[in-house]
Amino acid sequence: MSLATKTVAESTAVPEDDPRRSWAAVFALARFEARDLLRYIPVVVTLLLYVGWTAWTLFDDKEGMDAFPALQDADRHTQTGPLLLGVALFVCVNRCTLRSRRRGTDRQFDVLVMEPWRRTVAHVLSVAPFAGVTALVVLGEFTRQALRPGAVGHGSLAELAVGPLYVLLCGAFGVLLARLVPSTFAAPVGVIGLFVLSVFVSAGTSGAEWSRWLSPIVDESGGNTVLPSDLVGRPAAWHALYLTGLILLLALCAVLASGGRALYLKAGAAGALALTLAGAVGQSGGASPELTAARERATVSPQRDQSCVRHGGSTYCAFPEWTGRASDWAGVVDRVQALAGGTAARQPLLVRQRVEARYGLSGDSAIDPLGTPNQVTVGTRWGGNRVPEFAVGVAYVLVAGEESKGSELCDGRVVTTMWLALGGDTHPMADLANVRLDDSVTGAASVLAPTSGLSMTAGQTDVVRELLSRPRGEVTASVKRHWAELTRSGVSTARVARVLGTEVPKGEQDCAQE
Repeated sequence: MSLATKTVAESTAVPEDDPRRSWAAVFALARFEARDLLRYIPVVVTLLLYVGWTAWTLFDDKEGMDAFPALQDADRHTQTGPLLLGVALFVCVNRCTLRSRRRGTDRQFDVLVMEPWRRTVAHVLSVAPFAGVTALVVLGEFTRQALRPGAVGHGSLAELAVGPLYVLLCGAFGVLLARLVPSTFAAPVGVIGLFVLSVFVSAGTSGAEWSRWLSPIVDESGGNTVLPSDLVGRPAAWHALYLTGLILLLALCAVLASGGRALYLKAGAAGALALTLAGAVGQSGGASPELTAARERATVSPQRDQSCVRHGGSTYCAFPEWTGRASDWAGVVDRVQALAGGTAARQPLLVRQRVEARYGLSGDSAIDPLGTPNQVTVGTRWGGNRVPEFAVGVAYVLVAGEESKGSELCDGRVVTTMWLALGGDTHPMADLANVRLDDSVTGAASVLAPTSGLSMTAGQTDVVRELLSRPRGEVTASVKRHWAELTRSGVSTARVARVLGTEVPKGEQDCAQE
């Protein structure tokens, strides 16, 4: 045998202690590939946008409803941020995996000490640092929400894990696609294909629960309902298990497609498939009978799950996670009652938190008004427009006696109600626009409240605007002095205007009662 032939034979031999069996080389290659991913503009741009946008929201002083987050919703809101980053990684990891094929260096790699399947493992692991960054961003985003003074509720670790798992899933799928379809055009086509497939599956199954949860990120569309943590009912733990199994399955299938034939790899793929199926089955069960019963009870008989506290002369009942907000509600009640006259100024109220929970997070049904005198409904959302809307609810209970009669306020009592709701606020004209459905301060409009709202005619709006522009003490004294007449059923808007000393509006003054 010649020296050259012997040298080639020795170079291709694989001794038992060959370094190709060392995982240190795999991790070293993974670090190199992770750094190489940062050379791709889509990865860098989407990563900077994701981190930058989240950082800006963290240090931005929230106002309105954003200042009062429910943590059982805040954990879910961390999942949409990494969407573009995941797509960019899917395309770019796929391209990195195909680098040797594009450059014709596959044959040179064949004589290296690292087998092709180990290089595939390195490509999968190269996405891990980006998943780690995503986890840090998600943790920072949720922690900031949890530290807000108005935060309530409890978050879910499984919901928080979806963002990082989604990034890993995109990377594993990109590597698998490169091993199955060794073409650089496969990834862009795959992105479009997956989107089209998801649309067809959703349409073909009519949005069934089992098909909806096959998507990596499952949003709740169609409603703004905030439920107590124990009524949310999302199978977050099962979904995290499903994503974990799917990541392992895709990664191990890519390894097997690269020539990995070890028994433990095949066993791992079988285990990952079982894990994926277990998660898929667990997350597709829908609401359990126990959860359905609990949601029914919270909707129909909330007092069974609530605790009550007293502030001043009124009582405030809330679900356990919202008991600390009673002082905020009491501040609004005290402000409204301070402008009222007669016995309404001292009338004890029962403020009860209510929610329509029977339809889950996607439901957005209105809450029926209470038929019991001197009881006021408050919702689970607070801040922003919810504050003047609650003030409207308090005001028309003081004027009409109960919530179920609020829709009957089509006469001059609407003016009295709106003055009580807005007259004590620091920015009454802004809140007048906020509680009206069309955000206007002129003309006729519907007024929002926690249950049934009011209807304001153009004439009533003119009178209210004039009252809000006058000195508060002057109007308050006039309202208290003529309280009995201003709250009498059937009193006309023209009469209310004369009593309060404002210009009598022209045209239609009172709405027509049904």
